Formats: sequence, C-alpha cells, structure tokens
Amino acid sequence: MDLSRFELPQPVYVTVDGIQIATYELVAGSRDTAAEVVFCHGTPWSARIWADVATQLGDGYRVLLWDMPGYGRSAKGPEVRTDLVSQLSRLTGLLDHWQLESPHVVAHDIGGAVALGAHLLNGSDYASLFLWDVVTLEPWGSPFFRLVAEHPEVFAALPAALHMAVVREYISGAARNPLGDEMIAALSTPWQGELGQRAFYQQISELRVEDTEPVAERLSQVRCATAIGWGEHDRWIPLEHAARLQRLLPGKPHLTTVFDVGHLVPVEASERVWCALGDWITSIDIQHNGKPDAGEGAARGRPATPGRTSKGQTKRC
Repeated sequence: MDLSRFELPQPVYVTVDGIQIATYELVAGSRDTAAEVVFCHGTPWSARIWADVATQLGDGYRVLLWDMPGYGRSAKGPEVRTDLVSQLSRLTGLLDHWQLESPHVVAHDIGGAVALGAHLLNGSDYASLFLWDVVTLEPWGSPFFRLVAEHPEVFAALPAALHMAVVREYISGAARNPLGDEMIAALSTPWQGELGQRAFYQQISELRVEDTEPVAERLSQVRCATAIGWGEHDRWIPLEHAARLQRLLPGKPHLTTVFDVGHLVPVEASERVWCALGDWITSIDIQHNGKPDAGEGAARGRPATPGRTSKGQTKRC
C-alpha cells in the first residue's frame, strides 16, 4: 500500500469550546463557487484514513477534514472529553467556523454518530450525508472495546511496548486484507508515548452506547439525502447493521456494499469509496442544480453522468 496517498497537509488549528482541533483543507478552484465536503473519522482513527479519498475528490470541491479531539493531531489529555456529545458539539462549532450552511458530509465509524448527532440534535444542515460502516445502532463495540471500557486505568498502565502491540493488533483486525507494516505503524503513531497511550484508552472508555440512543431514535427525522456504504466482511460492525440502518432512514437510501473488505473501507478500498462517493455527490448536484458542477465528471476520469442505483437498491463495488 502506497503510504504517500494517505498524507495530509499540515493542520490548521481551530479552537472550539476551548479545545484545539487539527483541521485540514483542500481547496480546488474558487472557495466561493466550490461545493463543500466535510469528512468525519471514527475510532481509533484520524482524518488520515480519508486522505486518499479526499485528495482524489478534491478536484472541484472545497474539502475539509478534522481530527476529533483526543485523536490524531488534535488536543489530547484527561481534560479533553471524547464522548459523543462533546464531539458532535465540536462538529457543529467547526461548521459554524468554516461558515458552511449545507455541506456534503461523509462519515465513518463513530464519526457517523457524530455527524448524525450534529444534524439531528444540534440542527446542523447538510446537502447530503454518506455513512460508511457507522456506529449508530445497538449493539456496537467489540469484546475488546467493552473490556477496555470497564478497565481503562489497567490498560493505560501497560508497559509501552505491550500497549503498542495491542494497538497494532487492534488496528490490523479492522481490515480483511493485510494493511502492511507501514500503514499499521502510521495509524498507530498518534497512540504512542504516555499521552497517546492514556488517550487511546480514554476515548474508548468515554464512548458509551447510551449516547447513541438519542441519535438512533431520531433517524427517521434526517432532513437530507442519505446514502450508506459498508464493507462486505466488516467484523466490527456486521453488514446486517447497514440493512437495519437502510430501513430506518427516510426514503430507504441505497446501500453500496464494497466486496472483499472489512471495516476500514476508506483505507482498504479507497478508489472504490471515491468512485461511489463521487457518483453520489454528482447525483445530488444534478438533483439540486440540474447539472453537475463544471468539469466535475471528466476531471475525475469518469463519465459526468454517474452510474446510480435506484432508491433502496444495493450496489456492489
């Protein structure tokens, strides 16, 4: 796997609720005319998992990413709350800071609950929402996740080498196919050192199922067009969750199943994710504007008219 494809520019730090957040912006063309796309990551990841998809999508869009506090290059520490309510409040604050009235939002893992929560509980408006292997419906959380949540201080006190072995094994287990030592090391880096080690177990212990319940209860109230993507062999959140989510969201949105990959779809199958996402956003632009943005299809090396599934249909990539 080419690690250079998953590099992001140096972050721009934005303070929301007194906490420093690492943000990344990819701007193509005029900031006044480009449609905005915001990417949200999950646990134990960072914006880096979206780097390849975001870079490929960037031609014609203003693309914005962020590391949730407690993750990546954002602030970490016992004073930095990493629960769902805090994170969705920060997303709302970032959208206000970026002056985004109705962006396209793309979310993975717990980032899905964050994006949905900002929309359903805080009133953030989106042009569309594409949910990839998201944490929303119960049950969620692996046996390891639940064990750590019950004993965070024990895990935080592990010898550093043992801790990093746990992190690397946990990260590699998210994928169906080998990620390679370099990618595993890159995704593990934010969790190194005393601060990183404590932050790793803190964010697990502060993510609670009861915080996703208000979001799950309001799924029928989503106010924007939605789409769902899922790894065929996701062992963390099985594909059956996607079908349940599809039934609960308005209009029974189409489901893209990405075959032969696991939970870490944006890394394992970035080109297929980019293809599905580009087609989706183009379809929304056509619905809203009657035509895609200038140069939109050809710039990506694919037809300007997307290959779409009908409402409620499953698509395999």
